[in-house]
Amino acid sequence: METFDSKTLMKKFHLFFEEYKKSDIRKAVNEGYEALLVSFFDISEYDISLGDTILTYPEDSLRLMEETLKHFYEDVQTKPLRVRLTSLPSTEKLMIRNIRSEHLGKLVMIEGLVRRKTDVRPKLKHLEYLCTNPACSYSEEKLRVPQNEDKARVLKACPKCKSGVELVNKDLVDSQNLVMEEIPEQLENSSDQPKRMNVVLQNDLVSPFKDSKTNPGSRVYVIGIVKEIPIKTTSGSDSTNFDLLIDCNFIDLTEDDYSEIKISKEEEKQIKELAAKDDVVDILVKNMAPSIYGHNRIKEAVLLQLFGGSGALKGDGIKTRGDIHILLIGDPGAAKSQLLKSASKIAPKSMFVSGKSATGTGLTASVVKDDFTRGWALEAGAIVLANGGLCAIDELDKMSDEDTSAMHEALEQQTISVAKANIRATLRCETTVLGAANPKFGRFDPYGDISKQINFPPALLSRFDLIFILRDIPDKKKDDLIADHILQTHRDKSKTVTEIKPDFLKKYIAYTKSIKPVLTLDAIEKIKEFYVSIRNVAGDGEDVKSVPITARQLEAIVRLSEAYAKMKLDKRVSVEYAQKAIDLLLYCLQKIGVDPKTGQMDIDRITSGVTASTRNLYKTVQQIIDRLETQKPEINFEDICDEAEKINIARAEVQKTLDKLKQEGIIFEPRKNIYKKLL
Repeated sequence: METFDSKTLMKKFHLFFEEYKKSDIRKAVNEGYEALLVSFFDISEYDISLGDTILTYPEDSLRLMEETLKHFYEDVQTKPLRVRLTSLPSTEKLMIRNIRSEHLGKLVMIEGLVRRKTDVRPKLKHLEYLCTNPACSYSEEKLRVPQNEDKARVLKACPKCKSGVELVNKDLVDSQNLVMEEIPEQLENSSDQPKRMNVVLQNDLVSPFKDSKTNPGSRVYVIGIVKEIPIKTTSGSDSTNFDLLIDCNFIDLTEDDYSEIKISKEEEKQIKELAAKDDVVDILVKNMAPSIYGHNRIKEAVLLQLFGGSGALKGDGIKTRGDIHILLIGDPGAAKSQLLKSASKIAPKSMFVSGKSATGTGLTASVVKDDFTRGWALEAGAIVLANGGLCAIDELDKMSDEDTSAMHEALEQQTISVAKANIRATLRCETTVLGAANPKFGRFDPYGDISKQINFPPALLSRFDLIFILRDIPDKKKDDLIADHILQTHRDKSKTVTEIKPDFLKKYIAYTKSIKPVLTLDAIEKIKEFYVSIRNVAGDGEDVKSVPITARQLEAIVRLSEAYAKMKLDKRVSVEYAQKAIDLLLYCLQKIGVDPKTGQMDIDRITSGVTASTRNLYKTVQQIIDRLETQKPEINFEDICDEAEKINIARAEVQKTLDKLKQEGIIFEPRKNIYKKLL
């Protein structure tokens, strides 16, 4: 191994900067940059032995490079330039779980998700002292004490003459701590727990929470030196065990969420051939989750969700989401969890969580106390970590209302805003959510109103583009087919082997992510005609009209149309795709959004829980009370019922309406069965 010769190395670095980086250095000095970006491959190209020396003695080599750089701007008043290595050979790229004690002091590259980020705080780098003895050489020459550990190293006496010392300067640098976590898709087994690593950023690498580059949820790669820090015992003394961290030299975002998925020319050809088939949707549905019998409409919707819409940034700066959110509500044993698992395996980037063991902060983001810096840190939740992919949430009904309400902003605005302790930040979460839940009482009552058995806040339900109801109703013919399918797949596992492999389907989806379909004029006209006509099918008169769909469902149709186009690798959204999207939306709405009293579609049944017919009933009872007040000083329950019976309103409906009006503070009951309106 070549010895570390400082003088020879400085000459080599000087010649390298002269030949490769002279213009970059001039630009960095003139524009006030704090760092010079250097590619390791440029150094190796210039002198391969120089590259080997950097890998063998990284800390000393980087220090010499920065000393050499000073010769290029000696006459200019500027901050010292730091050297940032932007690349390393693939041999130095490690998984976080594979970093060991043998890597201490070595330069490595790791890739992962930013899980936690602390605020920027000053950190002590050096303490400088002068000796109080005038005869000592250290009375003029400063003693620099480096601070590389958690506890400050303080000098009590001069090491040369043992006289007292005086602290003359503290060298402080900006410091920030990140906690990085392994990328789930890169793990060999999906059941493996992703490992974490502390990363220390200093000087120009630190960033505020407004900078999304290193915010929680970002996928980054880090180049740095592996170091150890002692773990404190309960008594406060140093333990024999150490923790690892990476002293970061360079950090940047990875190129693309789907860059890990390599598609060969042959696979690209196969994707185009499959997309060109007229029945491509049926083929893909058939090859998704073959172990689950039926549910073809739901499988089709989940596939569309994986392909996703385009989303767009409008002229006024408002961004519309392209992600399609789907909620499955059904009886136990209806294969909801299996559908979620299948979707998370096919999605190029995914995360699967169970609502029973998840909290609102666990899904979105939280502010926690950081053990390393002793300050507050912002930690990302599952939806943020799945940014750009799919987050499958099972047992959504087991979460509290407080926890589910934390998802509102994430589902519609696709951001997470945090304002806790001293941290105020907004995190991106362009994540598609696929949720599954059981009805209110564990199983649907076949004779009850479906909408009243869905135990979700209307504000949350309205954010899902498609809501599917899965009911387990005994049916001899259907039960025979399901039983036969399950038993046959147990006997012969080849029956669940698909023609299209999950890996190929994953590549198909990743391939379409760059396609941004545009609505044709005919498709726009078709969607507009449907929207206007269905919103105006309600009856005339003074009654409150039902609202069949709203602008949210209109945008859902656009997203579904774009997903159909992407599935066909089509850059134009035709009338055919628009019609398919309309049919799929109507399929869902007819299961859950039809008012049983009027037979009309009413989106308020889902979004607010109060249908137009119910609002009309409230209005009618209030009119009866208004009319009776002009005739009698006191209005009793029987009088209201007599009037209501004339227009075919049952006593039970009257009682329920009066209770609701009392609850809302519109009327009050001074004595039993006596009602008055509040002024």
